[in-house]
Amino acid sequence: MNLDLSNKHALVGGATGGIGKASAIELASLGARVTLLARNEEKLKQCLDELPKGNGQAHDFIAADFAEAESAAEKVQHHMLQNGISYQILINNTGGPPGGPITEAAADEFRRAFEMHLITAQLLSRALIPGMRLAGYGRIINVISTSVKIPLRGLGVSNTIRGAVANWSKTMANELAADRITVNNVLPGATLTGRLESIIQSKAKAGGKSTEEVSEAMKSIIPMKRFASAGEIANAIAFLASPAASYITGINLPVDGGRTGSL
Repeated sequence: MNLDLSNKHALVGGATGGIGKASAIELASLGARVTLLARNEEKLKQCLDELPKGNGQAHDFIAADFAEAESAAEKVQHHMLQNGISYQILINNTGGPPGGPITEAAADEFRRAFEMHLITAQLLSRALIPGMRLAGYGRIINVISTSVKIPLRGLGVSNTIRGAVANWSKTMANELAADRITVNNVLPGATLTGRLESIIQSKAKAGGKSTEEVSEAMKSIIPMKRFASAGEIANAIAFLASPAASYITGINLPVDGGRTGSL
C-alpha cells in the first residue's frame, strides 16, 4: 500500500490543536511538507517544532483567522506566490460552532458558522485547485461531523452548517474527479479534544450533573465504550490524503467507534 507523501505539500487548517495538529504530525511523518494554518502565531510556532522533519522536509505556517474567510484565503495565496509553492493536499478543519438548541440560535450564529466553515473551505479550495490540476494530484479532506448522517442533540447550528459542507463537498468531488482530485469528508465521533471537553461541561451544567457522569453516559452509547484520540482521526485523514486512496472520492467516512446509528 502506497502511503508515501514525499514531495507532496499539505495545508492543514486548525493546526494548533486537536485533530488538526494530529493530522499535521501524521502527514509530516509520511513525508509531506506541511504548512500549518491557524490564527494564533505563538501556538503555530510551538506546533511547528513538533512536526517530524526528515529527508529535507521544511515546514512552515500561516497565521489567519477563519472568521475572516477572504483575508485567510488572501494570506494563503500570498504565501504561495511569495514562496513559489503549490499544495496537493488541503485539510479543511476548524472548531465547531457553539452548542445549543436550534430554536434559540440567533441568525448571526448561522452566518458566522457559514463563513468559518463553508465559505473558508470554498475559498481555500479555489486557491489550491489550479496547483492540484497541474500536479495531477489533489486531496481535499473536510473534517466535519457524524451529524451529517444523524443530527446530534443540542448542536443546532453545527448540524445545519455541517450538512451544508457535506453537500458542497459531494458536489465538488463530482466536478473534480476527472482531474485526479478527490474530495472527501471525515466525520469524527466523540474525540478527546478541547471541543469535547466544552460540550461535556455544557451538558453537565445544563443537566445538573458532574462532568464524569456526563462523560460516562456519552461513552455508554459508543459500541467501543471510549472516546477517540485525535491521532485516530488523523490516521483516517492521512490515508485519504495518500496515493492509496486514489479511487475514493465523494464519501463521508465516520471515525466514531460505531456510534452512528446508520450505514
